[in-house]
Amino acid sequence: MREPGTRWGSNAEAAADLPGRAFGQLTARDQSRAVFGQVMGLVALTAGCAALGAYLARNLSGGAAIVCFILAFACIFGLNAAASRAHEQLATGFLFGLGLLLGAAVGPLLADYAETDPSVLWQATGATAAFMAALGAYGYATRRDLSSWARTLFFALLALIVFGIVAIFVSIPHANIIYAVLGLVIFGGFTIFDFNRLRRSNHTGAVPIAASIFLDLFNVFLLFLELFSGGRR
Repeated sequence: MREPGTRWGSNAEAAADLPGRAFGQLTARDQSRAVFGQVMGLVALTAGCAALGAYLARNLSGGAAIVCFILAFACIFGLNAAASRAHEQLATGFLFGLGLLLGAAVGPLLADYAETDPSVLWQATGATAAFMAALGAYGYATRRDLSSWARTLFFALLALIVFGIVAIFVSIPHANIIYAVLGLVIFGGFTIFDFNRLRRSNHTGAVPIAASIFLDLFNVFLLFLELFSGGRR
């Protein structure tokens, strides 16, 4: 008689615990949505800062654009340092500075396209939006932990940088197109990886992940710009 009673008691305890489990799942889901909204809001604001920087620096000289790139890298280091010390407001400031400086760095290039071939800008913008939406949705929806991708993507990016440097000094047919296609494959992987990180993150990681997704967005846009222009620049 004790065994049936034991089973009934276990079932009763499990049934009593169902509301608590449901509440815990609901809370986790709400937190995940809040983090997603926070990160996407930060990405949108950073993209707005980049657009502002590009407009303000449309007549910038080449040397000044290089300085903006260097300062943008400094913002990345500052952002990571601030985030690791839980200085969220300072990290957010570095994030917006990163967007402004990167926008300023490519401002003259975008102004040139806007004057000579504006359709390329619209094509690159549309393709970037579709690319990020599709791969971001996949990365966020998958339940697999894609942390193992980090090393492979890092070395693939290094190889792409090396290829770009070699292409400057060695004549490779259609090097710009090859670089753009390979770059889209690599940053497509980064996009999936970063949105997968976002799925498993909390509020403390919002700013660094927003920075990573913005950098994916920025690079994908430039690569599509290179691809649709046929490597003319």
